[in-house]
Amino acid sequence: MKLSEGGRIGLAGAAVVGVAFGMARYAYGLTLPNIREDLGLSELVLGIIASTTFAGYLAGLLLAGPLAARHGSRAPTTVGGASGVLGAVIVAFAQSPGLLAAGVVLAGSAGGWVWAPYSDIVTRAVPLRQQPRALAIITTGTSGGLVLLGGLAVLAVLGSWRLIWVGIALAAVAAALVNLRLVPKTRPAPRANNQYGASSLFAALRGPGAYSVAYFAAVVIYFTYAADALNSGALPAGAVPALYAAIGLCGVVGVATGNFAHRMGSSRVAGLSLGAVGVALALLGLASDSLTATAVSACIFGAGYMTGSAVLAIWTAELVPERAGEAFTACLIVGALSSVAAPALAGAMIPGLGLGPLLIFAAVASLLSGIALVLRGSPQRAAVGEPRL
Repeated sequence: MKLSEGGRIGLAGAAVVGVAFGMARYAYGLTLPNIREDLGLSELVLGIIASTTFAGYLAGLLLAGPLAARHGSRAPTTVGGASGVLGAVIVAFAQSPGLLAAGVVLAGSAGGWVWAPYSDIVTRAVPLRQQPRALAIITTGTSGGLVLLGGLAVLAVLGSWRLIWVGIALAAVAAALVNLRLVPKTRPAPRANNQYGASSLFAALRGPGAYSVAYFAAVVIYFTYAADALNSGALPAGAVPALYAAIGLCGVVGVATGNFAHRMGSSRVAGLSLGAVGVALALLGLASDSLTATAVSACIFGAGYMTGSAVLAIWTAELVPERAGEAFTACLIVGALSSVAAPALAGAMIPGLGLGPLLIFAAVASLLSGIALVLRGSPQRAAVGEPRL
């Protein structure tokens, strides 16, 4: 059966995004307990290295735009695939904190390179009627990547944590080849005339910007320390792989985010997503030794995580329809800065506070932020109508 252009690009995008976001970006947290034991690193050093993962992501975000402007939108996705491969290989063979940090920086940058360019590729290369389906397929790639990461986590139980990173490197190679085969090479987009200045863009994005700070901090805390919390209890060895698989499976609900935002408003959906992440963090902090509680935590987190990610794109497009891509990227950069700071701060707090109380603290912050957004409500939808994502 011959795939349509939208199907081809959607499949390639799902593969690359699945590896970059669902695997390379969050595998450090999954393997953190084993890395600590193998390399004998302190909590502070582990937290700083976790922050470098998201520093790499921020660098990818900042550099993807100029590269696409010069060489076309497929170029950053190719660089992102190569970064995922090289970073995962370095981590798999790292014997020192320096090499480990270098590997996670490269692996973490993959997500930054590939996020925004696929929106441009779809809008330029896919027929209008096929665009929503292509974007939906690409969005669900993260969930598929998390399910695969859960499967790879079994390798840490049966052998070594390094095998997980070898598996990610192989998956990144396969995704990169699929991307080169199925995604057409596009010419650089013509430079657009911006109607509004930076100050007006900043004013319009105060709500999504504040949301990005809270959302990305809460998400990175969960992914960085979930495996640690489960390993500190009396759960079976397969609990951690099952956690990641459950997050991915339940995250498929994010495909319906557009419908949720249309009915309730983007701000309220964002608030509910933060609330869900907060509840998941609380369950992890209070009952990480309970299989039932951790399963519920993973399912709630998966839904909140994927919905919260998708609603940010919708919300920014509603507020600034003329500069939707630029607005979305600006909020992602704010979120990346939050992601850099959160693990380092957490790593400094854990020795004195403990992991459980830290997760509860993060849960309370996420819940309060979510309540504020729900009460705030959403401004009127942009006059141009439904956003095109």
